[in-house]
Amino acid sequence: MAGAIPLTGRERTFNEDDIIVSKTDLKGRLIYANDIFLDIAGYSEAETIGQPHSFIRHPEMPRCIFKLLWDTIQDKREIFAYVVNRCKNGDHYWVLAHVTPTIEPDGSVSGYHSNRRVPRKESLNVIQPLYSQLLAEEGRHANKKDGLAASEAMLQGMLRDKGTRYDKFILSI
Repeated sequence: MAGAIPLTGRERTFNEDDIIVSKTDLKGRLIYANDIFLDIAGYSEAETIGQPHSFIRHPEMPRCIFKLLWDTIQDKREIFAYVVNRCKNGDHYWVLAHVTPTIEPDGSVSGYHSNRRVPRKESLNVIQPLYSQLLAEEGRHANKKDGLAASEAMLQGMLRDKGTRYDKFILSI
């Protein structure tokens, strides 16, 4: 769906008090999207429900960040991550996402829940260059799997050099 949408280069924003909310099944298909999500992304509820959440993925978002996100939530842990998404018309918007597994009383995971807030501009001044480096590393490899592994290694190396974990890094900027 979103793959064929040309990018406009225009950034959309939303109010600091707004929270974008979505819920997915175990495969990442949307089962709920709040009005703020629908409004900023430019889609109707009918266009979103049942779609993979990745249909709003912006092509400038490094794959290794999504791998880290999926690895974390599938391990029944929460994660915070900065994400740039693509709107229906090709605009984009940045969020600070908090993604959690929905854990049932028996301990099983039935889906995932994401709340997204307006990111701080100071944080994006750190994240955008990092994501550009990770994306460039992914692009240096003809094989997507090799590119993903290389960008993941680059991210882990940066965190190791800083003496921190991803979650602590994200919350520190």
